Parts: sequence; structure tokens; C-alpha cells
Amino acid sequence: MKVLWAKAPCTANEVIEVLEAQTDWKPKTVRTLLNRLAQKQAISYSQENRVYAYFPLVSEDECVKSETQSFLKRIYGGAFKPLLVNFLKEEQLSAEDIKELKNILEDKTK
Repeated sequence: MKVLWAKAPCTANEVIEVLEAQTDWKPKTVRTLLNRLAQKQAISYSQENRVYAYFPLVSEDECVKSETQSFLKRIYGGAFKPLLVNFLKEEQLSAEDIKELKNILEDKTK
């Protein structure tokens, strides 16, 4: 999806070319993934002659939001507080990070 969000439309070969540099996926795997994403209506394509050009149907923000909610449901039973507490205990936060988090929380209380 990141390849398509960065530069769409892309042919399967263009997606394969980008992913070859980042993964060890075979071209058939990438084509299967593109087909599955199309079946799930996350992407679509236009066809010119025998060439398919793929493009996203969902934005990156929509996808991130959906995946975040799915993760919360699977791992934390949908509760955000345990995730946040665990994150805050485990991560090294800079003063700037802490300030930004405080501002976000203050905005939520308004």
C-alpha cells in the first residue's frame, strides 16, 4: 500500500521493482497481494491493453486508523489505556515527546 500511496497509479511490475529493493518477496507473491487488496476493495485498477495500473481506494490515514483499532481489539480487548500505560513504561521519551503528549491530553480535556 505504501508504494501505491507514494506513487499511484503503478503497474504490478513497478510495485515489484520497488519491493525487490526492500523485501525478498517473489513477483508472484506481490501479484497475489495486489489481487487480494483489489478483492478487499482497498485498491482498484484500470486496464489499458494488457497492462493493469493499480491505485489505492483508501487513504493512508484511513488504513492506519483501521489497523490501530484492529490492533487494540486483538491485543488489548479494545481498551486504549493499557496500551498507553505499557508504552509509557517501556519507551524512552524525550522532554519534547512528553510535552507533546501532555498537549494532546490537555486538548482532549477541552
